[in-house]
Amino acid sequence: MNKPTTARFFWLGWAILLLTACDLLPPAASTDLLAADAPQLPDAPSETAVVTDIIDGDTINVLIDGRSYRVRYIGIDTPERDEACYSEATQANAAFVEGATVRLVQDTNNTDRYDRLLRYVYVDEVLVNAELVAGGWAESKRYPPDDALFDYFEELEAAAAEQQLGCYPTGVFSR
Repeated sequence: MNKPTTARFFWLGWAILLLTACDLLPPAASTDLLAADAPQLPDAPSETAVVTDIIDGDTINVLIDGRSYRVRYIGIDTPERDEACYSEATQANAAFVEGATVRLVQDTNNTDRYDRLLRYVYVDEVLVNAELVAGGWAESKRYPPDDALFDYFEELEAAAAEQQLGCYPTGVFSR
Protein backbone atom coordinates (compact mmCIF):
# COMPACT_ATOMS: atom_id res chain seq x y z
CA MET A 1 0.00 0.00 0.00
CA ASN A 2 1.45 3.39 -0.94
CA LYS A 3 1.54 6.44 1.34
CA PRO A 4 -1.28 8.43 -0.33
CA THR A 5 -3.66 5.49 0.16
CA THR A 6 -2.62 5.13 3.81
CA ALA A 7 -3.19 8.86 4.39
CA ARG A 8 -6.65 8.62 2.82
CA PHE A 9 -7.59 5.78 5.20
CA PHE A 10 -6.19 7.74 8.13
CA TRP A 11 -8.29 10.82 7.35
CA LEU A 12 -11.34 8.71 6.54
CA GLY A 13 -10.97 7.03 9.94
CA TRP A 14 -10.78 10.39 11.68
CA ALA A 15 -13.86 11.64 9.84
CA ILE A 16 -15.86 8.55 10.86
CA LEU A 17 -14.68 8.92 14.47
CA LEU A 18 -15.77 12.56 14.56
CA LEU A 19 -19.17 11.81 13.08
CA THR A 20 -19.70 8.97 15.55
CA ALA A 21 -18.62 11.09 18.52
CA CYS A 22 -21.08 13.82 17.54
CA ASP A 23 -23.94 11.34 17.82
CA LEU A 24 -23.02 10.69 21.46
CA LEU A 25 -23.64 14.28 22.50
CA PRO A 26 -27.14 15.50 23.28
CA PRO A 27 -28.46 17.86 20.65
CA ALA A 28 -28.89 21.48 21.61
CA ALA A 29 -32.42 22.15 22.78
CA SER A 30 -34.37 23.74 19.98
CA THR A 31 -36.72 25.80 22.08
CA ASP A 32 -36.82 29.50 22.86
CA LEU A 33 -37.87 28.77 26.45
CA LEU A 34 -34.32 28.11 27.61
CA ALA A 35 -32.18 31.09 28.44
CA ALA A 36 -28.93 31.79 30.19
CA ASP A 37 -31.03 33.16 33.01
CA ALA A 38 -32.81 29.90 33.91
CA PRO A 39 -35.20 30.15 36.86
CA GLN A 40 -33.49 30.70 40.17
CA LEU A 41 -34.66 30.10 43.72
CA PRO A 42 -32.93 33.08 45.35
CA ASP A 43 -33.65 32.17 48.97
CA ALA A 44 -33.04 28.44 48.59
CA PRO A 45 -30.11 26.73 50.28
CA SER A 46 -27.34 25.72 47.88
CA GLU A 47 -23.88 24.23 47.89
CA THR A 48 -21.06 23.62 45.44
CA ALA A 49 -20.03 20.07 44.58
CA VAL A 50 -17.86 18.14 42.16
CA VAL A 51 -19.53 15.39 40.13
CA THR A 52 -17.72 12.08 40.62
CA ASP A 53 -20.06 9.59 38.94
CA ILE A 54 -23.06 9.53 36.63
CA ILE A 55 -25.59 6.98 37.90
CA ASP A 56 -28.26 7.52 35.24
CA GLY A 57 -30.13 10.33 33.51
CA ASP A 58 -31.36 11.99 36.70
CA THR A 59 -28.95 10.83 39.42
CA ILE A 60 -25.29 11.61 40.12
CA ASN A 61 -22.71 11.17 42.85
CA VAL A 62 -20.90 14.26 44.08
CA LEU A 63 -18.26 15.33 46.58
CA ILE A 64 -19.14 18.14 48.98
CA ASP A 65 -16.36 19.15 51.34
CA GLY A 66 -14.65 15.80 50.78
CA ARG A 67 -17.77 13.73 51.52
CA SER A 68 -19.65 11.66 48.93
CA TYR A 69 -23.39 12.14 48.34
CA ARG A 70 -25.91 10.78 45.87
CA VAL A 71 -28.05 13.49 44.24
CA ARG A 72 -31.47 13.00 42.62
CA TYR A 73 -32.53 15.78 40.23
CA ILE A 74 -35.74 17.52 41.31
CA GLY A 75 -38.72 17.74 38.97
CA ILE A 76 -37.65 15.30 36.28
CA ASP A 77 -37.65 11.60 35.52
CA THR A 78 -35.57 9.70 32.97
CA PRO A 79 -35.86 6.14 31.63
CA GLU A 80 -34.85 3.34 34.00
CA ARG A 81 -32.16 0.76 33.20
CA ASP A 82 -34.66 -1.67 31.62
CA GLU A 83 -36.41 0.97 29.48
CA ALA A 84 -35.78 2.30 25.99
CA CYS A 85 -33.54 5.37 25.83
CA TYR A 86 -31.87 4.70 29.23
CA SER A 87 -28.35 4.83 27.79
CA GLU A 88 -29.05 7.93 25.73
CA ALA A 89 -30.54 9.82 28.69
CA THR A 90 -27.59 8.80 30.86
CA GLN A 91 -25.15 9.97 28.17
CA ALA A 92 -27.00 13.27 27.86
CA ASN A 93 -26.69 13.82 31.61
CA ALA A 94 -22.99 12.94 31.48
CA ALA A 95 -22.41 15.41 28.64
CA PHE A 96 -23.67 18.20 30.90
CA VAL A 97 -22.13 17.31 34.27
CA GLU A 98 -19.42 14.65 34.08
CA GLY A 99 -16.44 15.87 36.14
CA ALA A 100 -18.00 19.32 36.50
CA THR A 101 -18.25 21.60 39.48
CA VAL A 102 -21.97 22.11 40.01
CA ARG A 103 -24.20 24.26 42.16
CA LEU A 104 -26.86 22.21 43.94
CA VAL A 105 -30.01 24.10 44.91
CA GLN A 106 -32.54 22.73 47.34
CA ASP A 107 -36.30 23.21 46.95
CA THR A 108 -38.21 22.09 50.08
CA ASN A 109 -36.95 18.67 51.14
CA ASN A 110 -33.29 17.93 51.74
CA THR A 111 -33.44 14.20 50.95
CA ASP A 112 -35.82 11.57 49.61
CA ARG A 113 -36.77 8.21 51.16
CA TYR A 114 -33.55 6.69 49.75
CA ASP A 115 -31.45 9.35 51.53
CA ARG A 116 -30.44 10.99 48.22
CA LEU A 117 -30.05 14.77 48.19
CA LEU A 118 -32.88 16.36 46.18
CA ARG A 119 -31.52 19.23 44.09
CA TYR A 120 -31.74 21.44 41.05
CA VAL A 121 -28.34 21.09 39.38
CA TYR A 122 -26.62 24.06 37.75
CA VAL A 123 -23.40 24.11 35.71
CA ASP A 124 -22.49 27.78 35.68
CA GLU A 125 -25.92 29.33 35.00
CA VAL A 126 -27.26 26.34 33.03
CA LEU A 127 -30.04 24.46 34.81
CA VAL A 128 -29.26 20.86 33.88
CA ASN A 129 -32.68 19.56 34.98
CA ALA A 130 -34.28 21.91 32.43
CA GLU A 131 -31.79 21.12 29.68
CA LEU A 132 -32.54 17.40 29.99
CA VAL A 133 -36.28 18.04 29.70
CA ALA A 134 -35.85 20.49 26.81
CA GLY A 135 -33.72 17.99 24.92
CA GLY A 136 -36.30 15.23 25.36
CA TRP A 137 -34.03 13.13 27.60
CA ALA A 138 -36.27 13.57 30.67
CA GLU A 139 -39.91 14.23 31.37
CA SER A 140 -41.20 16.69 33.94
CA LYS A 141 -42.49 15.08 37.09
CA ARG A 142 -44.22 16.72 40.06
CA TYR A 143 -42.88 15.53 43.42
CA PRO A 144 -44.65 17.75 45.98
CA PRO A 145 -43.61 19.73 47.89
CA ASP A 146 -40.46 20.02 45.73
CA ASP A 147 -42.17 21.56 42.72
CA ALA A 148 -41.15 25.22 42.52
CA LEU A 149 -40.06 24.86 38.87
CA PHE A 150 -42.65 22.30 37.75
CA ASP A 151 -44.58 24.68 35.47
CA TYR A 152 -41.35 25.71 33.72
CA PHE A 153 -40.40 22.06 33.19
CA GLU A 154 -43.90 21.33 31.83
CA GLU A 155 -43.47 24.03 29.16
CA LEU A 156 -40.12 22.58 28.15
CA GLU A 157 -41.54 19.06 28.02
CA ALA A 158 -44.44 20.10 25.81
CA ALA A 159 -42.02 21.66 23.31
CA ALA A 160 -39.72 18.59 23.34
CA ALA A 161 -42.68 16.23 22.84
CA GLU A 162 -44.07 18.32 19.99
CA GLN A 163 -40.66 18.34 18.27
CA GLN A 164 -40.11 14.62 18.99
CA LEU A 165 -36.70 15.29 20.57
CA GLY A 166 -34.49 12.86 22.47
CA CYS A 167 -36.43 9.91 23.84
CA TYR A 168 -39.85 10.87 22.46
CA PRO A 169 -39.55 8.86 19.23
CA THR A 170 -38.97 5.69 21.30
CA GLY A 171 -42.37 6.04 22.99
CA VAL A 172 -40.84 5.75 26.47
CA PHE A 173 -42.55 8.98 27.55
CA SER A 174 -46.30 9.32 27.31
CA ARG A 175 -47.65 12.81 26.78
